[in-house]
Amino acid sequence: MFDALYIGATGMQAQQTNVDTIANNLANANTNGFKKGRVSFSDMMVPDTRLTAQLGGADSLGALAQSGKFGAGVAIASMSKLFDAGELKKSDSAFDIAIQGDGFVSVMMPDNSIAYSRGGSLKVNKDGQLALQSGQPLKPGITIPDGAKNLHISADGRVQVSFAGQTGMSDVGQLELVRFSSNGQLTALGENLYKTSETSGEAVAGIAGENGVGSIMQGYVEASNVKMLDEMLNLMIAQRTYEANVKIVQASDEMLGLVNNLRK
Repeated sequence: MFDALYIGATGMQAQQTNVDTIANNLANANTNGFKKGRVSFSDMMVPDTRLTAQLGGADSLGALAQSGKFGAGVAIASMSKLFDAGELKKSDSAFDIAIQGDGFVSVMMPDNSIAYSRGGSLKVNKDGQLALQSGQPLKPGITIPDGAKNLHISADGRVQVSFAGQTGMSDVGQLELVRFSSNGQLTALGENLYKTSETSGEAVAGIAGENGVGSIMQGYVEASNVKMLDEMLNLMIAQRTYEANVKIVQASDEMLGLVNNLRK
């Protein structure tokens, strides 16, 4: 009965985390570039010392006694991001870019560390560099000269500008995309920025449109990959599972109450 109380508590705690993740997904359903989160669960097992004792001890029965284990509830195995592609929405702004396929652009953070983004709305920062709206410059740094008029970013990442009285376009830089062996294990920083983790693998640079790397779409933004119907269904399942665990705790409490009343 005590075990059932603890097992029910782990189930309630796990499903609360699941509900929080789903709620965050729903809240960001209209956030451009947002990638939905997912919670994975694993069962908890502990040695059943009671069964081992009944079988005569681990020394006498060896592997048979040691194999005696019982379920101790559920634990959070991982919390990851799903990088399924969101819908590409046409914005007609030269400073909007989206990545069609696999890949991230690198950005330089204020502490000189490197973060990664799926694109979004760009701007020219106070240093004249192409940067995210939040101010972090793209890496490698691309400086937009004073007096530049039209900005053109090709599918392979080549950045060009034109000047008044000039007929052609001038190259000012090249955007590179990076890939990871396990995108879902990247650590989210907020503002649709990510950093590497021990399980995500190191960033592997590549040219957009080559060797499986995605291409860059100028004038588009990537919508959230949250599907409202899926999230609402997941929310109902999480709620029902939470309620089932509450019933376990309530039933265990009632049984313990019956045991206590036997003394009267």
